[in-house]
Amino acid sequence: MSTQTVSGHAMADTMTMLRRNIIHAKRYPSMVFGILIMPTVLLLVFNFVFGGALEKSSGGEYIDYLAPGMLLLLPAYMTVSVAVSIATDKSKGIVNRFRVMAISQSSMLTGHVIGTLIQAFGGMAVMTGVALLIGFRPNANPLEWVAALGLLMLVTFAFAWLAIALGLLSPNPESASNAPFPIVMMPFLGSGLVATDTMPIGLRQFAEYQPFTPITETLRGLLMGTEIGVNGWVSLGWCVVIAGGGYLWSKSIFRKQAD
Repeated sequence: MSTQTVSGHAMADTMTMLRRNIIHAKRYPSMVFGILIMPTVLLLVFNFVFGGALEKSSGGEYIDYLAPGMLLLLPAYMTVSVAVSIATDKSKGIVNRFRVMAISQSSMLTGHVIGTLIQAFGGMAVMTGVALLIGFRPNANPLEWVAALGLLMLVTFAFAWLAIALGLLSPNPESASNAPFPIVMMPFLGSGLVATDTMPIGLRQFAEYQPFTPITETLRGLLMGTEIGVNGWVSLGWCVVIAGGGYLWSKSIFRKQAD
C-alpha cells in the first residue's frame, strides 16, 4: 500500500473519530457548557468584582489587561474535558475495541485533539465577544489578530496532547478530572490577573518561569500593543516542548497499554 493511500486512510479515520467526539459533546451539553462558559463567567467576575481593586496594578483599563490572560483559561480548562473523555473511553473498553479494528491507531487520539481545537475556538469567540461588550478595546491589526488566534490554537493543541496522556494514565474518569488541576490553576498563578512584580518573591519566581506568563505577555502584546520582547520565542518554545512531550508520552502509553 502506498504512503499516500495510508495517509488517506489515516485522515478518513481521524475525521470519523472527530465526528464521534462531536456527537458525544452534543450528548453531554452540561460538561461542554461548563468547560467553555466557565472561563467567560470568571472573566465577568474578575472584571466587575475585583476590577476596581486591581485596576491600579494594570496601568489602565483593567478589562484590557485581563481579557488576553483570561482567554488562556480555555486551553487550560479544555484539558479536563479531554482527559475525562479519554479515560471514559478507556474504562468502557472502547479503546481496546479500536485497537483490534482495521483503523489508524492514532486516529482516536488525533480526533480528540481536533475536536478540542474546534470547541476551544467556539469558546474563545464567545469570550472575546463578551469582553468587547464590557469594554475590551484591543488595538490589534488583522495580522496581529491572526497571530493571536494562531498562538491560542497552538497552546490548545499542546495542552490537548498532554491531557490525552493524563487521561490514558488515569484509572477512571474521576481521577482524570482531577489530574489536570495543576494546569487549570497555572493561568491564575501567572501574569493573567495581575503583574508578577506585585507578588511575593517565591510566587513571583514561579509565575515568571511557568509557561502561561510568557504566553500571556505575547498575547497581550499582540492584542494591546505592549512590549513582547523575547516572550514570543519563549512561548513558541514552551508550546513545542509541551506538544512534543505530550504527543510522545501519549503514544508511548497507548502502545504500552496495548501490549
